[in-house]
Amino acid sequence: MTIVVSCGEPAGIGPEVAAKAWDALRVPLLWIGDPRHLPPGTALTEVSGPEEAQEASARALPVLARDFGPPATPGQPNPAHAQGVIDSIAEGVALVRQGRAQALCTAPISKEALIRGAGFAYPGHTEYLAHLGGDADVVMMLACEALRVVPATIHVALSEVSRILTPDLLKRVLRITHASLRDDWGLPAPRLAVAGINPHAGEGGLMGTEEQTVIAPVLDRLRGEGMDLRGPLPADTMFHEEARRGYDAAVCMYHDQALVPIKTLDFARGVNVTLGLPFVRTSPDHGTAFGIAGQGRADARSMIAALQLADQLSRRRGIPWRR
Repeated sequence: MTIVVSCGEPAGIGPEVAAKAWDALRVPLLWIGDPRHLPPGTALTEVSGPEEAQEASARALPVLARDFGPPATPGQPNPAHAQGVIDSIAEGVALVRQGRAQALCTAPISKEALIRGAGFAYPGHTEYLAHLGGDADVVMMLACEALRVVPATIHVALSEVSRILTPDLLKRVLRITHASLRDDWGLPAPRLAVAGINPHAGEGGLMGTEEQTVIAPVLDRLRGEGMDLRGPLPADTMFHEEARRGYDAAVCMYHDQALVPIKTLDFARGVNVTLGLPFVRTSPDHGTAFGIAGQGRADARSMIAALQLADQLSRRRGIPWRR
């Protein structure tokens, strides 16, 4: 079957890394977007659906062509493209949910451009995909070969984390992460390391009490359900090599606590995975990179890793890339 790739922001590096990833892998992909936005000289062929992409992928990037109106100027997002970007995501989800495609890999979007151009009503890709997945209860994971991390809270101010981090939220994040590691990664007994929120995991209450009042009680309850949970742990000692050997994923309390270690360990090959959806979705773990768009300098390794992980996860769900 075929992995669908939504175009992402046309003025960013999404079209470039998609073309480079196809050239590196030469596997069945279907890119949805305006073919004029792909890099000049891209070997492409327009198709009418994913069914044609299988054969076409051997010689060119299969494109489900959509007219976004004006051409794209690298580094300068155009509000006129916003609705086309949104529609490419929705169309990709529809193809996967219909069973016509294997998984969805999304190129980076500019939330600001979508809001300005089309009144986009979601904080980002993850929330929109949750809506398209039937208002699914989802969690964001970042994964590379060395580490998997899940932030319990995501795009919120640091000053808001303690207020938002409720026992119910943490239980939900831990349960979804545990289920995904078991079902999608094939780990029969996932081991989760759970970070504290304060320095030294609160130092027994001297540096904060969230570990005692919120995190530890949740961990105790879920251990009673049979989960293998370590913590709450001091975040500054969780990510060295020896520590990482002791768990399958780290659940962190806020955005940078999770993303700094994975981007330090493997900035070029990190992958964003949405857990809890009724379909497989991955994305490269980088943004639109307007500053280098259109210059041929974009590194496609994260997009390549995202496509490969989409294949691995969908295979575990019984959906092979090649038939």
